[in-house]
Amino acid sequence: MKALDQLLADVTVATCAGDRPYGLVEDAAIAIRSGKIAWVGPRAQLPAEHADLPRTEFAGRLVTPGLIDCHTHIVFGGNRAREFEMRLNGASYEEVARAGGGILSTVRATRAASEQALLDDALPRVDALIAEGVTTLEIKSGYGLDRDTELTMLRVARKIERQRPLCVRTSFLGAHAVPPEYAGRADAYIDDICLPTLQAAHAEGLVDAVDGFCESIAFGPTQIARVFDAARALGLPVKLHAEQLSNLGGAALAASHGALSADHLEYLDAAGVRAMAEADTVAVLLPGAFYSLRETQAPPIDLLRAHGVPMALATDCNPGSSPVTSLLLMLNMGCTLFRMTPQ
Repeated sequence: MKALDQLLADVTVATCAGDRPYGLVEDAAIAIRSGKIAWVGPRAQLPAEHADLPRTEFAGRLVTPGLIDCHTHIVFGGNRAREFEMRLNGASYEEVARAGGGILSTVRATRAASEQALLDDALPRVDALIAEGVTTLEIKSGYGLDRDTELTMLRVARKIERQRPLCVRTSFLGAHAVPPEYAGRADAYIDDICLPTLQAAHAEGLVDAVDGFCESIAFGPTQIARVFDAARALGLPVKLHAEQLSNLGGAALAASHGALSADHLEYLDAAGVRAMAEADTVAVLLPGAFYSLRETQAPPIDLLRAHGVPMALATDCNPGSSPVTSLLLMLNMGCTLFRMTPQ
């Protein structure tokens, strides 16, 4: 479909630049040609070459840059509603996982679902994010934990980009959990399934980055380092679920590999913050999981700010610990739960 030329008039634009909060420009206009922004600024300064564009008046409504949801598990089968009641009755995240719930519950449901069913189930969740202004979406694998299902999840993520007007970036999360058939044999799983599947996914053009879960109920730093070494050999950037439930030094490990981000970070310490600052690794904060798991230790916002570590918020959309499809709600929670400022 051909992109339209148009003029958005009488808008308040958040340019995120300049000295004013949010870079606000009031009574502004945005000229769009061939689907791209050709000019933005005060309406009184609109260049003459854009004055004849088809015009829509927006009565001062706020226009922001497109939002990015940089951490989601939006492709999955089944649901984990029962775990909510378990947690209300006192079960911890680890206890739910060790009882066969958590990630492995979704693995069973995802393995049983067809590619079309996974796509059909994911699209309404994607549509909810689009409706709130999300234009770029990260989607992880990690609920297959076998070659075929991991590849299927990544193919579904690629199909989403073809069926919806947004940019999708994929992360291979084969090191998400140890599947039941490899219980007690995490290293064998890395050797037999995770690394060969990463190779296959890369060969098929399905991977933009590589992720892992560094935690006592998942994989240790040495195992994650092996996955990261394989990713770097393929020229792929890395990121990491780190310091969510304890401090295993995952953030520092991620930073040592030049990671794009370290995510969750409730138990992040000063050494990890310094490592992230030196590597320019972004801290992705996930208040939806913090809220749903009824956590009490928030990420060290003041420490991250003091060391100049850039921070981002994301939904962590997943069926268990963050069944959320609202990035705007995450902005609210970032302020109310983590005491971040709106700006």
